[in-house]
Amino acid sequence: MAHKTGQDLIDDAKRQIEEVTPEQVREMQSRGERVVYLDVREANEWNLGRLPHSVFLPRGNLESKVEAMIDRAQRVVIYCARGNRSAIAALTMKQMGYDKVASMARGFQGWAEINGEIEE
Repeated sequence: MAHKTGQDLIDDAKRQIEEVTPEQVREMQSRGERVVYLDVREANEWNLGRLPHSVFLPRGNLESKVEAMIDRAQRVVIYCARGNRSAIAALTMKQMGYDKVASMARGFQGWAEINGEIEE
């Protein structure tokens, strides 16, 4: 069996999940949609700034803690720094039965590039 690289795993995940752009997320926020914004970065990244009203759960703790934090019926947009960890996290949550989950393409970096609101 051929081994996959980390990039192969990310690419595979992105083919199996929904991705939304930072621009789409800003539109969701302006419409007041009920969405859980899940930040899967590490604590040092979270402390530098985040999307307003987001929930913090580092990627390494996702499988063991997400069910206690987020109901499967909720719409979830996951983000990380550039959209790679969030893609893996979205696939994981999809496999766990979360049907309304998406990854934010370009991640927090993309959010900052479009001058999205940042909470500190």
